[in-house]
Amino acid sequence: MKIAVLGAGSLGSVFGASLALADNEVHLLSRNSSYIQAVNENGLVLIEGSQRRTIKAHATSDPKSIGEVDLLIVLVKSFDTREAIVSAKSTVGPMTAVLTLQNGLGNEEVINDELGEGHVLAGRTFVGGDAIAPGEIVAGLKGKHTTIGELNGMVTQRIKDISAKFNEAGIETQVSTTINSVIWGKLLVNVATGAIAGITGLPYGLLYQVPEVHEVALKAVHEAINVAEALGIELAVKDPEEIWQSAGAGLAAEFRTSILQSLDRGSISEIDFINGAVVRAGYQVGISTPVNSTLVGCIKGIEAKNKAIAQH
Repeated sequence: MKIAVLGAGSLGSVFGASLALADNEVHLLSRNSSYIQAVNENGLVLIEGSQRRTIKAHATSDPKSIGEVDLLIVLVKSFDTREAIVSAKSTVGPMTAVLTLQNGLGNEEVINDELGEGHVLAGRTFVGGDAIAPGEIVAGLKGKHTTIGELNGMVTQRIKDISAKFNEAGIETQVSTTINSVIWGKLLVNVATGAIAGITGLPYGLLYQVPEVHEVALKAVHEAINVAEALGIELAVKDPEEIWQSAGAGLAAEFRTSILQSLDRGSISEIDFINGAVVRAGYQVGISTPVNSTLVGCIKGIEAKNKAIAQH
């Protein structure tokens, strides 16, 4: 299968490397010139536990150099979705499946808006990735599942084929007929740890050692569950403690949440599409979300500080 990963950051690299190892033709799309040079010259290095593997892969910033693909995996940050999809339209042919595994809410609608109906598949993954150097990624694959599905809930041949390819690559994948519930389920996990890790600067190992952090996380998740239920979303898990525990299960102690990784780079985060999405949805259904509102405000403050430092 010819596959392009749009947004080959930490997580995109884990997916790309795994699929390349399973004999797929994989192209990694990135705007990071250091990453592109490192991958093309030295290979993509995947580190999992004590195992270190180097995978031959093709990285580029030019979608036109790839041509049309069978599968486009979208893993750019949510605030970049529209621009990235527009730039990568040359990779999308009449039969191309476009699978978003992004965090947060609203990406499926943006991609549909740009590409039209029929291309877009949705999914969420608990696989982890953390870049320690350009082209060197610590991967969290073991015991971490991925769920994908058609937006209309049908189990089509293409969704079965993609699931099979992922499983062959060691990415534990299942097909769902209720993908919207899956999207909200992953959102709850992101709500549990993302912003709090970004504010405290703590990786998973230390995050779970602070009782006060635990208490705030449960309150944030509880608010999000209330909002989901008011929207009529059928959640598979409704226990905030179970959601909190699942967020860090199986990940190395040094792993950082996506929001923390962004802030550590001095970048803006996806807070508007995670906790911010909960706040907006809560407003629509009349559910108060003070904890999530506070977390959003704190992250916005850190982003503003990083911007001010960069300008000086």
